[in-house]
Amino acid sequence: MIITSNLPSTRSLRPPPLHSGDVRIASVDVEWTKNYRIKNGQRPFCFSVAWLDLPADGTPDLADVPFEWTSLYVDEPDEMDELIRRAAQTLSAAAETATIITGHQFCSDLAVLRSNAPADALQELERAREQWSGRRTADPTASHYVDTRYDAGHLLTGASRRLVDVCTELGLDVTQPELSKTSMPEWHRRWLNDGNEEGRERVSVLNLRHSLSTAYVAARSAGLAVWAADGLNVNRVIAEGAKGAWAWLENPVFTNLLEVPCPSASAALSPSKAPRPQAKRRSSTP
Repeated sequence: MIITSNLPSTRSLRPPPLHSGDVRIASVDVEWTKNYRIKNGQRPFCFSVAWLDLPADGTPDLADVPFEWTSLYVDEPDEMDELIRRAAQTLSAAAETATIITGHQFCSDLAVLRSNAPADALQELERAREQWSGRRTADPTASHYVDTRYDAGHLLTGASRRLVDVCTELGLDVTQPELSKTSMPEWHRRWLNDGNEEGRERVSVLNLRHSLSTAYVAARSAGLAVWAADGLNVNRVIAEGAKGAWAWLENPVFTNLLEVPCPSASAALSPSKAPRPQAKRRSSTP
């Protein structure tokens, strides 16, 4: 298992310390293979959590707020069970320390984790599913879920609820250079089949961008933070907050995004979050 984090290695799989007076947002995102032609063709292989601590008595500019994060990526396909265990443990830890647990269309992430889960991770994932289902009647001062696909509509005027479109409407630049020529599943295949580290790193950064930008949308939705009227470049935040973690962050294709606003409105969405294509209707004629 490849574990990358800006937390100390001895506690990278645990939440960072929470300071008194802070409100914590824990944001989780999962990437998985997509194969609708076979049963259980969706198999998770990467996930990340972003921990965002904000003062309860103010609305800081997120450009000035640090974040902690951890990313996991399977080194071998048979590590999927361990990845799911770690994801389940992260959700349980988030429920203990975070006021807001968030994801974008997180029901899909949970469904994929649950359908592939080993027996010892099911209870934690079932509990997370129950909390997600009951999020709209939960105590807003206690640990609860916010799903930014369904619960941020009061901030939006556009019809699309794709994460990239939600972020763009709100002024978050989430341009995704990782998908400019090759899909996420293809990068993952290149990692598994050829040991292509750039492919793995591209997916890891893509995944962390989803977690962090979702945390930002949840913070804005809850009235806990803001960003400047001219927008916030999330790639710039990641370049600083994950500096040295992946060589991809030093690639000119990525660094070219850091100085000027980028056309994130036209950026591709990770295939794991894209709408599922409708199955072709079977003909009734022989």
